[in-house]
Amino acid sequence: MPRHVSSSPQLDLLGGNHPQPTHRLFLALLPGEAVARRIEAAAAAVAASQPLRARMVRPARYHLTLHFLGDSPMRREDVARAAMAAASQVRAEPFELVLDTASAFHGREPPCVLRCTESPAGLQALWKDLRLALVRAGVGGHLSPQFTPHVTYAYAHGALPPTVPIEPIAWWVDGFALLHSIVGGGAYQMLDAWRLQP
Repeated sequence: MPRHVSSSPQLDLLGGNHPQPTHRLFLALLPGEAVARRIEAAAAAVAASQPLRARMVRPARYHLTLHFLGDSPMRREDVARAAMAAASQVRAEPFELVLDTASAFHGREPPCVLRCTESPAGLQALWKDLRLALVRAGVGGHLSPQFTPHVTYAYAHGALPPTVPIEPIAWWVDGFALLHSIVGGGAYQMLDAWRLQP
Protein backbone atom coordinates (compact mmCIF):
# COMPACT_ATOMS: atom_id res chain seq x y z
CA MET A 1 0.00 0.00 0.00
CA PRO A 2 1.53 3.36 -0.97
CA ARG A 3 2.38 5.77 1.82
CA HIS A 4 0.53 9.05 2.05
CA VAL A 5 2.91 11.97 1.51
CA SER A 6 1.84 15.17 3.21
CA SER A 7 2.22 18.48 1.43
CA SER A 8 2.31 20.35 4.77
CA PRO A 9 5.57 22.08 5.80
CA GLN A 10 7.82 19.98 8.01
CA LEU A 11 7.64 20.91 11.69
CA ASP A 12 10.41 20.67 14.24
CA LEU A 13 9.96 18.99 17.63
CA LEU A 14 8.51 22.20 19.06
CA GLY A 15 6.02 22.60 16.23
CA GLY A 16 7.83 25.38 14.33
CA ASN A 17 8.28 25.53 10.56
CA HIS A 18 11.76 25.16 9.07
CA PRO A 19 11.45 26.19 5.42
CA GLN A 20 14.01 24.71 3.06
CA PRO A 21 16.65 27.26 2.03
CA THR A 22 16.82 28.18 -1.66
CA HIS A 23 20.30 28.11 -3.18
CA ARG A 24 21.01 30.35 -6.18
CA LEU A 25 23.87 30.34 -8.69
CA PHE A 26 24.62 33.19 -11.10
CA LEU A 27 27.39 34.87 -13.06
CA ALA A 28 27.81 38.57 -12.40
CA LEU A 29 29.92 41.69 -12.52
CA LEU A 30 30.97 42.96 -9.08
CA PRO A 31 31.74 46.65 -8.52
CA GLY A 32 34.89 47.62 -6.69
CA GLU A 33 34.69 49.53 -3.42
CA ALA A 34 34.83 53.00 -5.02
CA VAL A 35 32.07 52.20 -7.55
CA ALA A 36 29.95 50.57 -4.82
CA ARG A 37 30.20 53.75 -2.75
CA ARG A 38 29.03 55.82 -5.73
CA ILE A 39 26.12 53.43 -6.34
CA GLU A 40 25.15 53.74 -2.67
CA ALA A 41 25.31 57.55 -2.87
CA ALA A 42 23.23 57.62 -6.05
CA ALA A 43 20.64 55.30 -4.48
CA ALA A 44 20.39 57.51 -1.41
CA ALA A 45 20.00 60.63 -3.57
CA VAL A 46 17.24 59.02 -5.67
CA ALA A 47 15.42 57.82 -2.54
CA ALA A 48 15.65 61.29 -0.98
CA SER A 49 14.39 63.07 -4.11
CA GLN A 50 11.07 61.22 -4.33
CA PRO A 51 8.56 59.54 -2.02
CA LEU A 52 10.22 56.13 -2.34
CA ARG A 53 9.12 53.44 0.10
CA ALA A 54 11.64 50.65 -0.37
CA ARG A 55 13.90 48.05 1.20
CA MET A 56 17.43 49.18 0.37
CA VAL A 57 20.06 46.68 -0.79
CA ARG A 58 23.30 46.57 1.20
CA PRO A 59 26.37 47.67 -0.83
CA ALA A 60 27.99 44.26 -0.28
CA ARG A 61 25.20 42.77 -2.42
CA TYR A 62 25.50 45.17 -5.39
CA HIS A 63 26.10 43.29 -8.63
CA LEU A 64 25.14 43.22 -12.29
CA THR A 65 23.82 39.78 -13.24
CA LEU A 66 25.12 38.36 -16.50
CA HIS A 67 23.41 34.95 -16.33
CA PHE A 68 21.07 33.34 -13.79
CA LEU A 69 21.77 29.61 -13.48
CA GLY A 70 18.81 28.52 -11.38
CA ASP A 71 17.49 27.99 -7.85
CA SER A 72 17.50 24.67 -6.00
CA PRO A 73 17.03 23.31 -2.45
CA MET A 74 20.77 22.60 -2.29
CA ARG A 75 23.82 23.98 -4.03
CA ARG A 76 24.18 22.29 -7.42
CA GLU A 77 27.86 21.41 -7.55
CA ASP A 78 27.40 19.88 -11.01
CA VAL A 79 26.00 23.16 -12.35
CA ALA A 80 28.76 25.14 -10.64
CA ARG A 81 31.50 22.94 -12.16
CA ALA A 82 29.96 23.15 -15.63
CA ALA A 83 29.62 26.95 -15.34
CA MET A 84 33.25 27.27 -14.25
CA ALA A 85 34.41 25.20 -17.20
CA ALA A 86 32.29 27.28 -19.58
CA ALA A 87 33.44 30.62 -18.16
CA SER A 88 37.10 29.63 -18.38
CA GLN A 89 36.71 29.28 -22.16
CA VAL A 90 35.49 32.87 -22.68
CA ARG A 91 37.99 35.49 -23.83
CA ALA A 92 36.92 39.12 -23.55
CA GLU A 93 38.51 42.54 -23.23
CA PRO A 94 37.93 44.98 -20.34
CA PHE A 95 35.40 47.74 -20.98
CA GLU A 96 33.82 50.77 -19.35
CA LEU A 97 30.20 50.69 -18.23
CA VAL A 98 28.45 53.96 -17.32
CA LEU A 99 25.40 53.87 -15.03
CA ASP A 100 23.44 57.06 -15.71
CA THR A 101 19.74 56.33 -15.12
CA ALA A 102 17.59 55.22 -12.17
CA SER A 103 14.39 53.31 -12.96
CA ALA A 104 12.37 50.30 -11.81
CA PHE A 105 10.96 47.02 -13.08
CA HIS A 106 7.49 45.66 -12.41
CA GLY A 107 7.17 42.75 -9.99
CA ARG A 108 5.77 41.52 -6.70
CA GLU A 109 8.45 43.56 -4.91
CA PRO A 110 9.57 45.84 -7.78
CA PRO A 111 13.35 46.19 -8.13
CA CYS A 112 14.66 49.76 -8.18
CA VAL A 113 17.71 49.79 -10.43
CA LEU A 114 20.51 51.81 -11.93
CA ARG A 115 20.95 51.33 -15.66
CA CYS A 116 23.09 52.52 -18.56
CA THR A 117 21.57 54.49 -21.43
CA GLU A 118 24.00 52.78 -23.80
CA SER A 119 25.10 49.21 -23.14
CA PRO A 120 28.77 48.97 -24.18
CA ALA A 121 29.68 46.59 -26.98
CA GLY A 122 32.14 44.82 -24.66
CA LEU A 123 29.36 43.98 -22.20
CA GLN A 124 27.07 42.67 -24.92
CA ALA A 125 29.88 40.53 -26.37
CA LEU A 126 30.72 39.10 -22.93
CA TRP A 127 27.04 38.24 -22.30
CA LYS A 128 26.66 36.53 -25.70
CA ASP A 129 29.93 34.56 -25.47
CA LEU A 130 29.15 33.41 -21.93
CA ARG A 131 25.64 32.39 -22.94
CA LEU A 132 26.92 30.30 -25.83
CA ALA A 133 29.54 28.61 -23.62
CA LEU A 134 26.94 27.81 -20.94
CA VAL A 135 24.53 26.33 -23.47
CA ARG A 136 27.33 24.15 -24.88
CA ALA A 137 28.18 23.06 -21.32
CA GLY A 138 24.60 21.89 -20.78
CA VAL A 139 23.59 24.48 -18.18
CA GLY A 140 21.51 26.78 -20.37
CA GLY A 141 18.10 25.79 -19.05
CA HIS A 142 17.52 28.98 -17.05
CA LEU A 143 19.26 31.46 -19.35
CA SER A 144 17.28 34.48 -20.46
CA PRO A 145 17.10 35.21 -24.21
CA GLN A 146 17.36 38.94 -23.47
CA PHE A 147 19.75 41.10 -21.47
CA THR A 148 18.91 44.35 -19.68
CA PRO A 149 22.01 45.40 -17.72
CA HIS A 150 21.15 46.81 -14.29
CA VAL A 151 22.24 47.03 -10.66
CA THR A 152 19.44 46.65 -8.10
CA TYR A 153 19.73 49.11 -5.21
CA ALA A 154 16.30 48.64 -3.55
CA TYR A 155 12.96 46.80 -3.66
CA ALA A 156 9.94 49.09 -3.70
CA HIS A 157 6.88 48.85 -1.49
CA GLY A 158 4.06 50.52 -3.39
CA ALA A 159 4.28 52.79 -6.41
CA LEU A 160 7.15 52.44 -8.86
CA PRO A 161 9.62 55.34 -8.80
CA PRO A 162 9.86 57.33 -12.05
CA THR A 163 12.83 57.04 -14.40
CA VAL A 164 15.32 59.83 -13.67
CA PRO A 165 18.89 60.64 -14.71
CA ILE A 166 21.68 60.32 -12.15
CA GLU A 167 25.22 61.63 -11.98
CA PRO A 168 27.03 59.17 -14.29
CA ILE A 169 28.97 56.41 -12.54
CA ALA A 170 31.91 55.16 -14.62
CA TRP A 171 32.67 51.49 -13.88
CA TRP A 172 35.78 49.92 -15.41
CA VAL A 173 34.97 46.22 -15.79
CA ASP A 174 37.95 43.87 -15.87
CA GLY A 175 36.43 40.63 -14.60
CA PHE A 176 33.35 38.63 -13.66
CA ALA A 177 32.50 35.97 -11.07
CA LEU A 178 30.38 32.91 -10.33
CA LEU A 179 28.36 33.57 -7.17
CA HIS A 180 26.34 31.42 -4.82
CA SER A 181 23.71 32.83 -2.48
CA ILE A 182 20.97 31.73 -0.13
CA VAL A 183 17.83 33.59 -1.20
CA GLY A 184 17.02 36.07 1.56
CA GLY A 185 20.35 35.32 3.23
CA GLY A 186 23.57 37.23 3.81
CA ALA A 187 26.62 37.91 1.69
CA TYR A 188 27.31 36.19 -1.60
CA GLN A 189 29.91 33.43 -1.80
CA MET A 190 32.30 33.78 -4.72
CA LEU A 191 32.98 30.33 -6.19
CA ASP A 192 35.36 31.47 -8.92
CA ALA A 193 36.34 34.59 -10.84
CA TRP A 194 37.87 35.41 -14.22
CA ARG A 195 39.86 38.39 -15.43
CA LEU A 196 39.22 40.13 -18.73
CA GLN A 197 42.45 40.56 -20.68
CA PRO A 198 43.28 43.29 -23.20
